[in-house]
Amino acid sequence: MDLAIVIVSYNVRELTRGCLASLYAALEEEPLAAHVWVVDNASADDSAGMVREAFPQATLLESGGNLGFAGGANLGLRAIGALDEAPRHVLLLNPDTIVAPDALGHLVRFMDEHPRAGLAGARLAYGDGAFQHGAFRFPTLAMLFLDFWPLNHRLTNSFLNGRYPRRLYEADEPFAIDHPLGAAMMARWEAVQEVGPLETDYFMYCEEIDWCLRFQRAGWGIYCVPRARITHLEGQSTRQFRDEMFVALWRSRFMLFERYYSPAYRFLARRIVRAGMRRDAQRVRRRLALGEIGDEEARRRLDAMQRVMEM
Repeated sequence: MDLAIVIVSYNVRELTRGCLASLYAALEEEPLAAHVWVVDNASADDSAGMVREAFPQATLLESGGNLGFAGGANLGLRAIGALDEAPRHVLLLNPDTIVAPDALGHLVRFMDEHPRAGLAGARLAYGDGAFQHGAFRFPTLAMLFLDFWPLNHRLTNSFLNGRYPRRLYEADEPFAIDHPLGAAMMARWEAVQEVGPLETDYFMYCEEIDWCLRFQRAGWGIYCVPRARITHLEGQSTRQFRDEMFVALWRSRFMLFERYYSPAYRFLARRIVRAGMRRDAQRVRRRLALGEIGDEEARRRLDAMQRVMEM
């Protein structure tokens, strides 16, 4: 098998339908031996039934509960590992994506031609076709600061905020990166076996950063392949629980810092985050006083910020 594809779905039935339709259309364009696993994290919108009915050629794995992205992805990876013949590569793909017809071929060919490439991401675009940053540097204190005090768009889109220059994407040539956005990641199966599965302590967010840090430490290269184009409709699953996902984001970030960063970094990071949260909380209170948001929304936001500051 050339390629195993794992999609983790949670209450996004129609997005999953669109993703699978684009995948199978792409596979008709490329001479790839591939198979798709859909891991459904106990969706309540009959996503599993849709997959069974509309895409019987896919293998449906029902997790029985919401395992998060990492837990769901690992369920798919375990199923792939149990095959008699392992694939050369595995693609972890979000259900809120649309794959261009030649994207899979570009990614597989790049991986085949670069034997020390362990993982690769695609060039992403928003639903309206606008450019989306799909490759990032590992977190820094400057990136944390700009989360709360963006200053201006040039800084937020610069290397100081972990972004790679637009010209690298527009050159249409692969370039080395620290990590791709987790919406689409193709990994060499040999490297996955060496590095291990995703870390399930991250229920949501930062699991791809952790994985890529482990890939790099094991000597595998990580790249962006701009000719592989994927539309990313962004955050459709997590929008169902905005405040909980806000807390989950910071919990995962602090966990990442604890595992890979120095005590001095962690000390400064927490102070930047707490200062930023206090500032944002003041903004919420001002908006509440002006009647721009309601009591319930303000309460939820302030509660989420307080939970983060207490971490």
